[in-house]
Formats: sequence, C-alpha cells, structure tokens
Amino acid sequence: MNMNEKILIVEDEFIVANDLKMILKKGNYNVVGIASSATQARTMIAAKRPDWVLLDIILKGNETGIDLARELATVKIPFLFISANTNQSILEAVKKTGPYGFMVKPFREKDLLVMLDIARYRHKIENQQELKTGEKEQAVPDFGEIIGQSPNIKKVLHKVSLVASTDTSVLITGESGTGKERIAHAIHKNSARKNKPLVVVNCAALPLSLAESELFGHEKGAFTGANSLRTGKFEQAHGGTVFLDEIGELPLDAQVKLLRVLQEKEIQRIGGNHTFKVDVRIIAATNRNLEKEVAEGRFRLDLYYRLNVFPIELPPLKNRKDDILLLANHFLSKFNKANGKGITGFSDKAQQQLLQYSWPGNIRELEHLIERSWLLSTGHEIDSIELPTDSESPGETTSGELSSLEDMERKHIMQALQACGGKVFGPGGAAEMLKIPATTLYSKMKKLGIQQEHY
Repeated sequence: MNMNEKILIVEDEFIVANDLKMILKKGNYNVVGIASSATQARTMIAAKRPDWVLLDIILKGNETGIDLARELATVKIPFLFISANTNQSILEAVKKTGPYGFMVKPFREKDLLVMLDIARYRHKIENQQELKTGEKEQAVPDFGEIIGQSPNIKKVLHKVSLVASTDTSVLITGESGTGKERIAHAIHKNSARKNKPLVVVNCAALPLSLAESELFGHEKGAFTGANSLRTGKFEQAHGGTVFLDEIGELPLDAQVKLLRVLQEKEIQRIGGNHTFKVDVRIIAATNRNLEKEVAEGRFRLDLYYRLNVFPIELPPLKNRKDDILLLANHFLSKFNKANGKGITGFSDKAQQQLLQYSWPGNIRELEHLIERSWLLSTGHEIDSIELPTDSESPGETTSGELSSLEDMERKHIMQALQACGGKVFGPGGAAEMLKIPATTLYSKMKKLGIQQEHY
C-alpha cells in the first residue's frame, strides 16, 4: 500500500541504517537512500525528492538532525526522529521542528511501522486530503457550549472538526481552566462514537495503588480486598471514547499498560491471565509540560508520542480577549436562568475591569468571579467586579516598605484561592496552581490563619 511512498534514511550508524532499510522494505516502503550527514542528505533530497525522511539526531559532521529538520520543515517534507537521546533540551528542540513522530532506540519493528502509519495518517488529516465531499463532511460540527469568536479559538475548533470523525488519539494541552474537558466532549460528540459512552478519568484523583485496577479492571481475588470482579474504565468505554484528564499524573506502571492498549488494542485485568480486545478512542489532556516530565523520567517518551498524534493546544483566556465579554455574558445568562434573577449586563466600568485583568485561572476563574459578582449585585447590571488585587508590586506595601515573607505568602495564597474560586485541591485547585501538594497548602493556610471566608 505504501509502494509509492519514498523514504530517505539519515543515520550515521551503518548497522542501524541497514536494519531500518530492511524493516521499511518489509513494510512496502520505497527506501531511496541512506545519508550519514546533513550535507549528504541535502544532495539526496534534491535528487530523490523523498516523501518522508527518517532522521537521527547525532550525525557525521558538525550539523545535527535538528538542523536538517528545520530545513525540511520550510520545504514541507515531513520527517520523523529516531534517536537514543531523550534529554529535555533535545526534546524541546525536537518539538519545535514539528516532527510527525519520535522513536527511541532500541525499538521493535512493529513500533516503527505503526509510528509511520500514524504519521502518514496525521499528515493526510492536516492536509485535508481525507476530507472528501461526502455527506459526513457536510454536517456542521456541533460545538455545544464552546463560546468564542476569537481567531485563537477558531483555530482550535477547526482542528476539532478535522480530527473528530477519525479514530486517532488526541492530546489536549493548556493551562488549568482553559476548557480541555469541553474540547474532549466536542470531539466525542462529533465522532462516529457519539452514541457510545464517553468515560472521563481524572488521573490526578486516582489513588496510586488503584490506578491500574480503575483503568483496566481486576478479577475476583486479584489482591486483598478484591472481593468481586471489577470492569475497568476501558471496558466500560468499549465502542466509545476514554478521556484521560491530567494524563501527566498517571503512575509509570499504568503508563506501560496504557501504551499496550494503544499499540495492541487489548487489555488484561489485574489477576487475569487472558487479554481481550477493546475498541476505544483515547483523548488525553494535561496542563503539565510533558517534555519536561519525559526528560525527568516521570512520563514515558514512547507513550507521549503515541498520544501526541494530534495535539490541540488551548490558548489561555488572556490570549482570547475578544471572547472575554462573550463568555461573561454567557455565564451571566446561565446564572439568571438557574435562579430567575434579572441582571441584564455589565456596566462600562465592569467591562473594562474584565478586559484588563490577566485571568491566571482562565475561564474557570471568570465563571467563579461572574457568579460571585452576580450574587452580590443588587441592581439591574453588574457595576463592578471584585478582582483579586495584583496592583501592588510584589513585596511592597502601600507605604513603600517591604512586606514580610509571611505577608507575601498569605497574599499569594489568597490570590490563588480567589483565582480558583476557593477550590483547594484537585484539578484547577489552588494547590495545583501553586504547584504544591494540597496537604502542604492546608497546613500553610492553617499557619497563616487563612480561613474559608477570607477569599
């Protein structure tokens, strides 16, 4: 099926290059050459015009595969990396070049062919060759409650409409409170799986010891306390979609098993000795920098590239200025409907406040603040918004004296709590925003005398 797809291998170790050539030939690819340096690769690219380039990072000469990748990106020749190097700065440099895959040496033959299949598929989707003028594509996507007209959100929704009808994995990235779960729902709702379940798993809330049992199920007697058979989330989602929220929090053991589900499309319950097929589409989301997690050994690189087939990055609210008032009015009418309070809109002053604030807690913070202003409002419109104060420069009091560390910490924690609508732990909570364990935050609040009614 791939006979016309020409691949150039850029790899300076002859044995590795030869292995790659054998695997690709077996997979029906047409290998047009092997180059061991960037210079040699340039000559071959000009002469052979490959459809794909497989790139190692360390090459002969003083140029790397990353240097060559930048050139390939400008001439729009898609490429994939194969490397033994996974440190963070290399990973970040690799990501900037926009590869269609990254494989760590050593790897299995099957993994390389699967990675190429995924890469070709993604390349097709992005170039919209898949979008034939059939009835399916004529259907207007239903984006439900996703509010927004800004160019940034339109880009996101365009990506959703491209990928929804396919079965490919999607990785949604973005800060807390940007609406990642909404996007996952929109993808499921516009897919052929829409009448089957969408099972949401919050990986941050899974107890370490139970993560695998929650995801993959267990047989009766598999461990102490396993009194009956339990079906995992993947079984429950059969035919539908699994949304793994905060995937960066998944323990490494569970990551290995998840990789197996993605590769083999099968699961094995804990304590079970047979595997069975599951048909699920996986959408994952994270507010962490997964490259950093990979480099520090907390997240598997092979899993990252299997999930990152089709990345969708959600912009923070401060980069969606055109949508702030739209969202604010949407929330206002939602609260009006629920409680019959007839507040018609926002004063000019309130609108200015909404537009000038930086929204560290994003849409979630906006919703909390609108609700709060709505509750406190007595007139027909909301005339001002009680925003967290970030006017003073850090560490200075109004009189210009330096404030104590304790005061700064108290103020910082209260701002975080305000931004999170008072939520301390879990996704979108203040502990997450401050990057400290919830237990630590609770003890700090106690020590600094911050009580629930203070924010």
